Amino acid sequence: MTNQLAAVPHDRTHFRPHQYLAREAEKPAAIYRIDEGWAYRFRLLSDGRRQITALFLPGDYCEPQWALGHAPTQPIMALTNVRATLLPVGMRSERTLIHERGLRNALAASLERQTNWLVTLGRCTALERIAHLLCEIYERLRRSGLTYGQQCAMPLTQMDMADITGLTAVHVNRTLQAMRSRNLIDLHSRWLRIPDLAALRRSACWA
Repeated sequence: MTNQLAAVPHDRTHFRPHQYLAREAEKPAAIYRIDEGWAYRFRLLSDGRRQITALFLPGDYCEPQWALGHAPTQPIMALTNVRATLLPVGMRSERTLIHERGLRNALAASLERQTNWLVTLGRCTALERIAHLLCEIYERLRRSGLTYGQQCAMPLTQMDMADITGLTAVHVNRTLQAMRSRNLIDLHSRWLRIPDLAALRRSACWA
């Protein structure tokens, strides 16, 4: 039933890279279930510095709390080309009811990720932060069936990683080089290969 509904053209939408999925304080008409592509939520400081506060990957709901009537408090932008299924807010449509359990689970998962990111930013070294980020992305893509062995897509630039982990781009570059030299990762052409997942998890202090 879900697949049939998602296939209806007017229930789908597409965003190009750098296109807004939502703007701050503008009431959204729909929640997006990301079917393809990556998006991110962010906050800009007055001097232009950016902090990425969430990543939305295929299979994620963006954002489940909108179903509770909340307006976006931060803008959301497409990182890559994005295709998404629309779930109307403000009404209990058949489409939204079908996804109700997924929305609840997505909200719980989002809260858990935010807690983990807070701990990582507050207590972890640069290598631990980046290792945690790469482990999290790999595991989320694996659960969606989008990994190939211990490899997955990685469209994040070094600046994107810096804006997620609270580091500078130079620091990210040096840390990635150190991780490569320790054979923790192979990152090339928007593709991530993890030679030893257990070692990367240890480096991330991943329980």
